[in-house]
Amino acid sequence: MFIVCVCVCRMNPAAQPLPVQDVQGDARWISQHERFVQECKDAEPEVLFIGDSMVQLMQQHEVWKDLFSPLHALNFGLAGDTTCNVLWRMQNGELQNIQPKVVVLWVGTNNHQHTAEQVAGGVTAITQFLISQLPRAKIVVLGLLPRGEHQNPLREKNAAVNELLRSSVARLGPAQFLDVSAEFVQSDGSISKHDMFDFLHLTAAGYQTLSKPLHDLLLQILEETTAAK
Repeated sequence: MFIVCVCVCRMNPAAQPLPVQDVQGDARWISQHERFVQECKDAEPEVLFIGDSMVQLMQQHEVWKDLFSPLHALNFGLAGDTTCNVLWRMQNGELQNIQPKVVVLWVGTNNHQHTAEQVAGGVTAITQFLISQLPRAKIVVLGLLPRGEHQNPLREKNAAVNELLRSSVARLGPAQFLDVSAEFVQSDGSISKHDMFDFLHLTAAGYQTLSKPLHDLLLQILEETTAAK
């Protein structure tokens, strides 16, 4: 499986592991990565969340405390991350010393320089790497949400990524795809500020909409994992 991941990385720029360049000179990104690596030495998570700001900001809302913290969850979300950055983090210590039962992967909306096919390939490469490193874990790949108040090329691209992932993730054994993007598009095709304050990042209400089906799925997987022992 790892060999497949390496081959994909060479062909697809969105599957090339890369750290974030420290253009601000404050080492913020690498410091956060190092904090995650340290957390792996001290924590015993049952659920691991990995991704960009959509994952990171989840901790600031009640849904994290009410729904996910009780599941012994770790949050390894970093704002601005692309598939390349997440893959680099996973390959450089953020999976060491932990054996989560479930990994939630949510990344790809920041891959502005890549095509939908490349983004989906990058997400798939991360998923393959997770499977190779955590063979006992189940992987939940979250679909990208629509962005922009009205229909636009970025929204069309994210929808295309989701369609590609729907088929590719299904072929990866312990991985499954969860897409709740339709819940955020109103009947006139617009997105409400009630759900996304900047038509990208979620409000507390938006996270509630996302978290209910995700939490239900995580409970189901955890129960099945316990029953299988």
